[in-house]
Amino acid sequence: MIQPTPSRGWMLAAALLTAAASALGADGDVRGEHLAAGVGYASAVQLAHQPRAADNGRMLLVFEPSEPGGIPLYESRDEGARWRRVGEVVDQPHGDTRRWQLRWQPHLSELARSSGDLPAGTLLLAANSTGRNEQNQVVRQDLQLYASRDGGQRWEYRGSIVEGGGQPSDRLNQGVWEPYIVVLDDGRMVAYYSSEQHKQDGYNQLLAHKVSADGGRTWGQEAVDVAFPGGVERPGMAIVERIGDRGYAMVFENIDGERNGQVHLKLSRDGLDWGKPEDPGIAIRTASGAWPAACPSIRWLPGETVHGVLLVAAQRAGGGGDADGRTFYRNDNGGEGPWWEVAAPVAKRSGNIHAGWTQAMLPRRDGTLLHITSSSTANAPADAEANEILHAAAPLALHRYEAEDAHRRRGAQINDDDASAGRKVRLASGSGADLAFEVQADRAGERRLRVRYADIGFAAAPRLEVNGRALPAAEQPVMQPGWRTAEFLAPMQAGANRIVVTNASRPLDYDYLEIDPVAP
Repeated sequence: MIQPTPSRGWMLAAALLTAAASALGADGDVRGEHLAAGVGYASAVQLAHQPRAADNGRMLLVFEPSEPGGIPLYESRDEGARWRRVGEVVDQPHGDTRRWQLRWQPHLSELARSSGDLPAGTLLLAANSTGRNEQNQVVRQDLQLYASRDGGQRWEYRGSIVEGGGQPSDRLNQGVWEPYIVVLDDGRMVAYYSSEQHKQDGYNQLLAHKVSADGGRTWGQEAVDVAFPGGVERPGMAIVERIGDRGYAMVFENIDGERNGQVHLKLSRDGLDWGKPEDPGIAIRTASGAWPAACPSIRWLPGETVHGVLLVAAQRAGGGGDADGRTFYRNDNGGEGPWWEVAAPVAKRSGNIHAGWTQAMLPRRDGTLLHITSSSTANAPADAEANEILHAAAPLALHRYEAEDAHRRRGAQINDDDASAGRKVRLASGSGADLAFEVQADRAGERRLRVRYADIGFAAAPRLEVNGRALPAAEQPVMQPGWRTAEFLAPMQAGANRIVVTNASRPLDYDYLEIDPVAP
């Protein structure tokens, strides 16, 4: 996605935030702590390869600033609880800070191994430096790479990855956007980016990469990763994540596709071969049809299954998902099968298209996840220049399966602020009404299942079937206001399991199914 304006752990928990990290906005819908003013595009790293052991664990953060100048650099030495500004990175090769500014689409990373003449522990910053004309219109782009060998105190310009031109609002421009750096096991550096330089070949925008064998000083030929012919669809904003020892995962948005902005996932064993460019990969969606949209981010976390957990954040959602993008989407089957929503630590405010652009997610040593994103402000929600950067840490309910994400028959999704992700399902009684949860288990064994539900004025209780076997009733039907929990013991098999929730004679509201983690 281009910018049309000139500036720009496993833990079960019902609560998403600790009290210390909670802060409500004036209208009560925002959760997170104010870090700084900023438009969006947060990128953060926790250092782990520094020559001085005391520097490992330190967190660094960059984002697109509201004010003119360079890219601000923030640090935290307490795993994201407190932040302070420690520097700024500005355009070096062009010299004219009035005409050229390094501000857009920053990506911050740390070398886990040497690359060219850069040793392990070197910090990398890739970003889009934009050139302006006399009317202050963006007319040139230069995707640049910078390196710091001293933990971010001094930055050296390494080189230009690719250059482009034209105003972002011009559909015929030749722009380049959104650099993202990955270093392969052999030390070669890969720069992924979005390109509008192939319109004459019928591609409105495509995703490509270049490879550097000398630590980012020079770059090889462009290779195309994702490209949809026809001149309409715009795949963009690629983020690439290493997924354990199984290769790499790429997420990207597809603007002007069948579902506008839907996030897709592609997999690669080596980070270079992503299959046929016209293959869109996996369209991320829940069994009920909800899907994340626009400005994706991805993190891989170790999990119960051999695949681990793929965790995807996006700016917004369609198909009944949280339209404000306040949930993550997760999958523990290598991206295949249904995805499930989990409430994000920060509950941002929408209001403009830059709130929630490219969010940062960092696992912490206590098992919680640090989440950093941009949010609009209550006094000027439509003004991207008034956005703020919010942060919060919380455990994620990764063994929870939201009822609104399950495949449903004769059920209706309803908004409910008291439900765990802000929505519930009202399920009819009788034949043909059910919620089907397709879940993965690492190994066979008996597990405890919990269903959070509420009656709607009639005495009733849920029924469960696991892999075709009906479970004994958890409790006798009663009438009681508010949410309550029914518990079941169920034998589960290794791999795929199908859990079906039904009612007997009365309708019920359902919030989620929760499954105890497998015993160590």
